[in-house]
Amino acid sequence: MNIGFWLHRRAQTHGGDPALFLGRDLVADYAGFHRKAAQVAAWLMAQGVKPSDRVAVFVKNCPDYLIVQYGIWYAGAAAVPINAKLHPREAAFILGDSGAGITFSSPGLSEPVAGLCPDTRVVDVTTPAYHQIFSLPPLGQPTPRAPDDLAWLFYTSGTTGQPKGVIITHRMLVSMSLCYQTDCELVTQDHIALYAAPMSHGAGIYNMMHVRAGARHVCPVSGGFDEAEIFDLARHFGNVQMFAAPTMVKRMTQVAVATGETGAGLRTIIYAGGPMYLADIIEAVDHFGPIFAQIYGQGECPMGITALARDDVADRTHPRWRERLQSVGRAQSAVEVQIGDSAGVPQPVGTHGEIMVRGDTVMPGYWNNPSATAKTIVNGWLMTGDMGFMDDDGYVTMQDRSKDMIISGGSNVYPREVEEVLLMHPDVVEVSVVGRTHPDWGEEVVAFVVGSADPTALDRLCNDNIARFKRPKAYFTLPDLPKNNYGKVLKTELRKRLEDMT
Repeated sequence: MNIGFWLHRRAQTHGGDPALFLGRDLVADYAGFHRKAAQVAAWLMAQGVKPSDRVAVFVKNCPDYLIVQYGIWYAGAAAVPINAKLHPREAAFILGDSGAGITFSSPGLSEPVAGLCPDTRVVDVTTPAYHQIFSLPPLGQPTPRAPDDLAWLFYTSGTTGQPKGVIITHRMLVSMSLCYQTDCELVTQDHIALYAAPMSHGAGIYNMMHVRAGARHVCPVSGGFDEAEIFDLARHFGNVQMFAAPTMVKRMTQVAVATGETGAGLRTIIYAGGPMYLADIIEAVDHFGPIFAQIYGQGECPMGITALARDDVADRTHPRWRERLQSVGRAQSAVEVQIGDSAGVPQPVGTHGEIMVRGDTVMPGYWNNPSATAKTIVNGWLMTGDMGFMDDDGYVTMQDRSKDMIISGGSNVYPREVEEVLLMHPDVVEVSVVGRTHPDWGEEVVAFVVGSADPTALDRLCNDNIARFKRPKAYFTLPDLPKNNYGKVLKTELRKRLEDMT
């Protein structure tokens, strides 16, 4: 099934319901949203776009993002989302690899991409040429697609090399959306989806269940993450759901505590996309209340591996509530999750190993990259590259990426464990722990710290809480940690800095 039918069906029965907003201003009801998407589809098909062709979306957060996305699906084509924060050369690689013949873009992005990619037609969503699309007769209904047809070609962040295109099918998107309803929260037409993080990634992927339910979709006027703007829109609309990376949650909490903001109108904040440290989520819940839920997924299994429901996040009565809060929750309804070895063989409960997942939200493979697919899909399981363990109740605790684990003197050190301890110090704002080559031990633990904490005090803190071999052997102070466009710390960059020091 073409997931675009969800918009079509909603418009048939509830066309007058409000759908798209820019800030507080209504842009389109569901009938208008559907009509504009169908006009984009008609235009694409007139340009020769056929089912399974790729069309790129290099657009900053705005209502037209959703119009274009559904227009692509209505035409039977596949959307290629590109983070608007990427450098044009990075975008050019994605366009070339995907073979996208048409790219929708935003001001400031169009010209560089057109110069670098002469084989793609660039359409700026603010220009008269784009607005002329909406004078065309709309397509009658979405083009039928099979469940395993390509819907979304998502490129990984590429922190360890060139990004790979993840094949995301209509089945995967449908399953992910229905799992959200079952494992996280039931979305209704009274709810608001607020897009403050890039719509090309985690924030945007939550639009589908909200379209199906007939909820409203709000893009901030700023086009991005601004704490004051988020709080204002939440107060205005109420019932606001939003996706936030852990760094965004921390910033919202800091601003709210400093200004006395209560977060009124925020219903649900889904945090994902990186490690959420225990102290940070406890402070966030203490301030905002039980509005947080966690979802663990990857581009290869979008938002579809595990979920930690808001009751678990807010619970302080269970004897192991801290351990559960440090976990990423339990397997979502459409998948199996196991801890396995490198050969994809499940291991007993409590064993440390690689988190594996299989089910209807897992990708069939990478775009035109069978060798990478074979390395990632092993024995029928998606090997996530994340290391962790599962307890008797099915809660999965993620420790680190497999490539980030430090082996010092034959002992495994999981950076996140050390980072959690260092963040207990009040003068540590951020921290990232990596391994440094050592002639005798293989690797030794070092820490990059944002803040003013004294290394001697940090040593004492570590000695009081973890084994001595896990204690960092050096501390490096930075004004901030290097991050990618989704807020993930670039440990590869930190390792390179260590190499440059030698």
